[in-house]
Amino acid sequence: MSNGVSETRRAGYDATAAEEKWSRYWEQHKTFATLDDGSRERRYVLDMFAYPSGDLHMGHAEAFAIGDVVARYWRLKGYDVMHPVGWDSFGLPAENAAIHHGTHPAEWTYRNIDTQASSFRRYGISFDWDKRLQTSDEEYYRWTQWLFLKFMERGLAYRKDSWANWCPEDQTVLANEQVKEGRCERCGAVVTKRQLNQWYFRITDYAQRLLDDMSEIEGHWPERVLAMQRHWIGRSEGAYVDFMIDGHDEPVRVFTTRPDTLYGATFMVVAPDADLADQVVSDEQRPAFQEYLETVKKKTEIERQSTEHIKTGVYLGAEATNPVNGAKIPVWAADYVLADYGTGAIMAVPAHDQRDLDFARKYGIEVIPVIDTGEPDPRESGIATIGDGAYQNSGDLDGLTNKAEGVSRMCRFLDDRKIGEATITYRLRDWLLSRQRFWGCPIPVIHCPSCGDVPVPEDQLPVRLPDLRGADLAPKGVSPLAGEEARSWREVACPTCGGPAERDTDTMDTFVDSSWYYLRYCSPHDDREAFDPEEVRRWMPVAQYVGGVEHATMHLLYSRFFTKVLHDMGLVDFDEPFSRLMNQGQVINQGRAMSKSLGNGVDLGKQLDQFGVDAVRTTVIFAGPPEEDIDWADVSPGASLKFLQRAYRVAADVTAPADADPATGDLSLRRATHHAIAEITDLLDGGRFNVVVARIMELVNATRKAIDSGCGAADPAVREAVTFTAQALSMLAPYVSEEMWELLGNEASVANSSWPTADPSLLVADEVTLVVQVNGKVRGKIQVAPDISETDAVAAATADQNVQRHIGDKQVVKVIARLPKMISIVVR
Repeated sequence: MSNGVSETRRAGYDATAAEEKWSRYWEQHKTFATLDDGSRERRYVLDMFAYPSGDLHMGHAEAFAIGDVVARYWRLKGYDVMHPVGWDSFGLPAENAAIHHGTHPAEWTYRNIDTQASSFRRYGISFDWDKRLQTSDEEYYRWTQWLFLKFMERGLAYRKDSWANWCPEDQTVLANEQVKEGRCERCGAVVTKRQLNQWYFRITDYAQRLLDDMSEIEGHWPERVLAMQRHWIGRSEGAYVDFMIDGHDEPVRVFTTRPDTLYGATFMVVAPDADLADQVVSDEQRPAFQEYLETVKKKTEIERQSTEHIKTGVYLGAEATNPVNGAKIPVWAADYVLADYGTGAIMAVPAHDQRDLDFARKYGIEVIPVIDTGEPDPRESGIATIGDGAYQNSGDLDGLTNKAEGVSRMCRFLDDRKIGEATITYRLRDWLLSRQRFWGCPIPVIHCPSCGDVPVPEDQLPVRLPDLRGADLAPKGVSPLAGEEARSWREVACPTCGGPAERDTDTMDTFVDSSWYYLRYCSPHDDREAFDPEEVRRWMPVAQYVGGVEHATMHLLYSRFFTKVLHDMGLVDFDEPFSRLMNQGQVINQGRAMSKSLGNGVDLGKQLDQFGVDAVRTTVIFAGPPEEDIDWADVSPGASLKFLQRAYRVAADVTAPADADPATGDLSLRRATHHAIAEITDLLDGGRFNVVVARIMELVNATRKAIDSGCGAADPAVREAVTFTAQALSMLAPYVSEEMWELLGNEASVANSSWPTADPSLLVADEVTLVVQVNGKVRGKIQVAPDISETDAVAAATADQNVQRHIGDKQVVKVIARLPKMISIVVR
């Protein structure tokens, strides 16, 4: 027995006992708390918020294991690491679950948080639990409300009547980003449209900065995330053009990316659900229009915009004037134009747009080609020509062949006559944040009949949610806060005039809560301000963010927007919140997403009970690169457990004293250890965590072979190899690594140790493989010194029996040496 370790402990690794022992140790000693004393360079590692829908699941197992590898590695590298934990605890899932189970959302939410917190502790994530927060805590949502008021002061939070996405299942509006293929991204219900008065954030004011500032994170964020954001923001260069509609006093401004085709505009299309359609429809056509409108309301936006959709419309009985040639053109309502696209109207150039051409041919509207592309005439072929060519039927543009010049001339024409102007537009729409549900952050605004929308004074924040225990919180199309049970909460005096007024009864989208939580982590219990600017300056931007790609056009975009607003307010000194982003894939089973209905769900708790935390963590890391999906049917936590037990037994065999000089040990094993140090360091820096596991396995095997083949457990090189193995394993299998560290007689915890540096002299190979080719084909591989001379290399190559057999009695006509890797012999 050595190092005071009993034979009982040497018998094998007890995962359950180790988990209980070391989770308790880390908590008692606050092992992973930040130092924040300036003694070390700071690194902020952040995992995307957990949602308290129940206990941790397999997706959590992967996502948080990945973030923990980074946090533990940087800690070993000597950084002061902040790795906080919290819950995005407001929102529809918790409210719906609470209603279903007949309990209050707060009870349901905080019970689940307690369950997840216990599971996180067991899972060994190196969180600083002093940084814990929940967005549904009053100390948090007080500052969410304060930020809303600051946005309101700057004109970035406003209220308006508009057609909004409506989820009939959850009975609330949705932001555009929360509609996926025409369905609610949370419950899957088909989304309809509903006209409501709603609160918005003016994110469109920051559209260009959101695009421009991507240069700061290019190469540090996954390119597909940046591409998704660019597409969602949707920058388009073109021109506004003003059309006059008979009987309508104000010009109707439309946007087009091809103002140079204006001479080919033969009709105008208005979205049936746009206010403009109702304003310009003639009395004679109104019945037909109203009937058509009701039909369109039953269609989703996805259906209306699909290229496969058969387009329909109704003539509005009105005519517009083409501003460049004075031609009268009919005005139609059609389902392929959306109300929230600009003014809800477009100019239609059927010769050069397939949707317009299909519509024109269906309803007998004139088609005028204005660009000769050399392709068949669309009036005959039924195929719109969308290429470049010579302008025709286009007034002063006739004969031009340069598109850029045509666009430029037309924009000058419009500007000179004050009937339009060159402009840039964006697909991005303002962020709708109102929700007609109870379990969310109350909007801190009071509606007064005399004073209008009055901000709640800051000294009256937070506007607390009323308890409403026992009240019916089921969705009814309006917020429960608008019901009779909340009357005493809702009816208040106006802060400005003192007259009777009412609180806003909607709550905020939970994405508002999660758009600034990373800042609050820097000072999570500050009762004086939303966050301490000095703490934020010290810790941010976040050095590594880990989370799913599904948030590319929601949380990540909103957080970038919030950061830019706060920068403009002088509260932060950076424009981008997350310096580096790593996406993780999904954990699936049998080739499909896990689902109770499919019967392919995998219970994380049962996996942990059966194999232990370390084996599950090692399995999810070893399964593949972080961004790829893991099919649980293809992996083996049992095999991971066997590997960890083998590593433990190697540590238990070490008998070399702690002060033994590794330089006196087995040279071959020392080379293997230092090659592992160098390679694993590079792999960790490059995010190739699965290969890290493979390299650790190789080192464990090399160590076992060295012990069993003669150098023995007392060799200092064995202690050196096992010491590094414990450090490397601590990032993915924290419990067994602590046990190994203790077996070696080291002071707890391995998390407090320092990452080693590879000895360069041990990275130089004493032998390399020399490949020998004969007439271009590999005929031999021999081990030689890396500095072998050409004479010796040729002699060694030609001495190889297989090489001799292929040379035979042929004449050697040329020898090409690329030392020390290759010798090529040409014979005839």
